[in-house]
Amino acid sequence: MGSCSNFFKYYVILLFLVKICTMAIAQDGSVNGFDGAEREALMTIKSDFNNPKVLKSWTGLMCYLNNTPSWFGISCINGRVTGLRLENLGLIGKLKPDALFNLTQLQTLSFKNNSISGNLMDFSKNKNLKDINLSGNKFDGEISPSLLTLNLLESLQVQNNNLNGPIPGFNQLTLKVFNVSYNNLSGEIPNTTALKKFGTSSYLGNQDLCGPLFSNTTCTIKNNDTSAPGQSDDSSNNSKSSMWTPILIVINVVGMVVLLFLFIYYFKKSKKLKKMLTKTKLMEVEKLETSKMETTTTPTETTSMETRSVESRSVGSEVELEKGKLIFLGSEINFDLEHLLRASAEGLGKGNFGNCYKAMLVNGPTVVVKRLKDLKPLTNEEFVRQVRAIADQKHPNLLPLLGYYNTKDEKLLLLKFAPNGSLYNRIHGGKGTRDRIPFRWSSRLSVARGVARALEHLHLNCSSSQVAATAAVVPHGNLKSSNVLLDENDDVRVGDYGLTSLIALPIATQRMVSYRSPEYLGFKKVSKKSDIWSFGCFLLELLTGRISSHSAPRGVTGADLCSWVHRAVREEWTAEIFDTEIAVQRSANSGMLRLLQIAIRCCDKSPEKRPEMSELLREVESIKGAVDSEDEEDLSLSMDITEDSIASATPSR
Repeated sequence: MGSCSNFFKYYVILLFLVKICTMAIAQDGSVNGFDGAEREALMTIKSDFNNPKVLKSWTGLMCYLNNTPSWFGISCINGRVTGLRLENLGLIGKLKPDALFNLTQLQTLSFKNNSISGNLMDFSKNKNLKDINLSGNKFDGEISPSLLTLNLLESLQVQNNNLNGPIPGFNQLTLKVFNVSYNNLSGEIPNTTALKKFGTSSYLGNQDLCGPLFSNTTCTIKNNDTSAPGQSDDSSNNSKSSMWTPILIVINVVGMVVLLFLFIYYFKKSKKLKKMLTKTKLMEVEKLETSKMETTTTPTETTSMETRSVESRSVGSEVELEKGKLIFLGSEINFDLEHLLRASAEGLGKGNFGNCYKAMLVNGPTVVVKRLKDLKPLTNEEFVRQVRAIADQKHPNLLPLLGYYNTKDEKLLLLKFAPNGSLYNRIHGGKGTRDRIPFRWSSRLSVARGVARALEHLHLNCSSSQVAATAAVVPHGNLKSSNVLLDENDDVRVGDYGLTSLIALPIATQRMVSYRSPEYLGFKKVSKKSDIWSFGCFLLELLTGRISSHSAPRGVTGADLCSWVHRAVREEWTAEIFDTEIAVQRSANSGMLRLLQIAIRCCDKSPEKRPEMSELLREVESIKGAVDSEDEEDLSLSMDITEDSIASATPSR
């Protein structure tokens, strides 16, 4: 009987303990170390990305007590998510403002080097956050003020985005790492104790920021203006105390010294203020010219790189240069800085890395002046060494670098002027108008050969010790139709080569064609074969007459020609592949097929399967031009193309 009584007592106690555990589990919403609300929040984040297959491991339970998490990029403690690291995955999409609300135990967050856009998330529910890294994305809007509520924040990195507006007044004493560089932020840097610890590198690339770290006259003048009333008050008070003559004398002397100091200060700053006003005026003029030209030109002409300015100005009004001299690099052309400043100038357009001007010297040559921006933090010696390495690349099909101008505030390149414009204009300019001159097969084949020769030269001569590592890996880096020019004899001149050694990497990855290759989008790697891929895209634009998404100017929508041509061949609606200006040339049929096959091989997603540049040059050189007249137009020509016909057009090797 006593044993039964003891058994019943223990049974009741066991039931009571089970009930307490059940209530605790129900209260915090977790079962066996798993929080359902956190899982739903992570699944919502996954669904917001356009490529959720990257996170294919995100199934089942992400955390179980203190076991190793089964989800990629997740860290957990006691069944709660404390870390979320999704870096270098090519993620694309927009996250909702409340995406992190249910991740209340989050301590580390990193979406580094993806393509996530939209506004920053609301962090007001994430009080334990210590480390935030959202750099290398496409976030826009203002920096979220909810970040000011994170009292444990130690690191905030949001560089290389499109954020705008002012910097909030961060004053967390725990803050050790802070970087908002290369955005579109504006206003004065907050003068808080926390932000005073960080130097200029944390704020670079934001042209409208000002404060003690920058020589920005707007903030300086503002501060000086606010001090003026105090000065007048002091002088009025001193006048009332005129009986104290000795004190007045001392004050007058001090005032004279202060005035002298201010005079010297304003004199030194006047040049920089004048430069800012000149740039502002230039931007207003360019906007006016663009609006005028939009009413008188076709969309293709308006957005081309060779858009001419309405009225001619002098180089001196466009660029204010300090006293110095131009350095010429082995060319026969030679003139001094004064001649360049007096030369009449026309704007050629806004390039990815700076504006270009056509400078016409009096009784002298016509050259192109290219202003460089968004450069790497190179020393003077490093900049000169890289520029000379570019100038040493000499080939009949490369646009020669004639010289350079180098000071702390201004860096210019002097290039040969190509009077017949860019290949982009030759392919697309004036289509559908009476003024259009047909671009026939023999001319296009000649262009393909010239570009292939220039690229082969760069690929064979990029191992020089003076060439930067990035330039050696990607000899050109930015091959597209707008960077292929035609000189006075319609000979090909390839430009913009070697700039990977000068341009800051975050800018290069956003604006250079090689960084849009499959290997960079997938694995963040580039190589010589990235140039081969760019060459393939260029050939497809040359053959199809369609605007490529890689060469389309701002405001013009281009197509992914690699995918488009592959789909056309696969689905056998390939009669539309070739530009009608060459499709009507019957004798060019086999040559066009062979060049199309070469282009498709260059666009292979696997870099290892792409041919070398020397092999490509031999194949392009072996293609024959049209035998019959350029004026022949046999509209009955059948352009049925299949994968077999493309393969049969390839010479055996």
